[in-house]
Amino acid sequence: MSKAQEANMKTASSTAGSESVSNTYLKYFSLVSLTVQNALLILTMRYVRTRTGDMFMASTAVIMSESLKFLSSLLIIFIQEGSLRSWLKHLNENIFHNLKDCLKISVPGLIYTLQNNLLYLALSNLDAATFQVLYQMKILTTALFSVLMLKKQLSKLQWLSLIFLMAGVVLVELQPENTQRPKESTIQNPLIGFVAVLIYCIMSGFAGVYFEKILKGTQQTVWLRNVQLGFLGAVFGLITMEIKDGSKVRSSGFFFGYDIVVWCVILLQCFGGLVVAVVVKYADNILKGFATSAAIIISCVASVYFFYFQISVQFVLGATFVIVSIYMYGKFVPELKVPVVVPNGISKV
Repeated sequence: MSKAQEANMKTASSTAGSESVSNTYLKYFSLVSLTVQNALLILTMRYVRTRTGDMFMASTAVIMSESLKFLSSLLIIFIQEGSLRSWLKHLNENIFHNLKDCLKISVPGLIYTLQNNLLYLALSNLDAATFQVLYQMKILTTALFSVLMLKKQLSKLQWLSLIFLMAGVVLVELQPENTQRPKESTIQNPLIGFVAVLIYCIMSGFAGVYFEKILKGTQQTVWLRNVQLGFLGAVFGLITMEIKDGSKVRSSGFFFGYDIVVWCVILLQCFGGLVVAVVVKYADNILKGFATSAAIIISCVASVYFFYFQISVQFVLGATFVIVSIYMYGKFVPELKVPVVVPNGISKV
């Protein structure tokens, strides 16, 4: 082997090594970001929905979140295209000349808007720690819709993990009511909160699988889909706002009750999707499960210190069941059966 070849091999090895290290850093950075975003969003949203003072309208916050998602996705596409002309051509070809595709994406767009409104309703009636645990029911609904709509195969241990998940949710939901809320001013109804989370998770499961099915059947990028979802979400949000809070918005103003904390909630809700996109690219299911479990633990500890949440033995047991189920569901994914062509031309699995 010549010295030039040896030098090229060393350079290639060094480049591959640096890319591997870079991907590792990105993986763990994105996981930490996802953990913090999940915990911080729920905690801050719970705070702004239960504190004293003027209450902002959740429907307007949903509109702002969807609008920011729409604008940020437009900006990302513009950076990718590199010029205004190329950017406009890309949008024209993939959106304005493809209205049938936009109609397909309107289904999850409407669902996501309703989900976000339900999120505020749920956190107005449930402790942050309780919500974080019940919120994991979306794993069950997503799994069921994946089996029904995408013909996805689940392993026996994954089915067992879903049973663990339901057991944990039941234990948390049936725990003794936490009545000591000296820092929370709003009247709360845990039953309404639970129903809101349940409907949210059913919608989340269906919309997520429907969106995945659309992505697999088309060549549009995730950012283009976010442009469509953000625009449609803002439109549906305006309709929801008019039905729910129209008279109040006209009398008090669109930004009534807004302050820096409300804007933080909106930004966390908007840009959390960008973090998820990075996690999907660089992390596996097990590490994502750890991130979700860490978010549950952080929310529980923070709720004790900031919201005077009383942790019961029943809650700890239920939360443990849920965390174990998250780990099992991500760990025991069935292996894909790849057809192998043997010499006689017959394919084997």
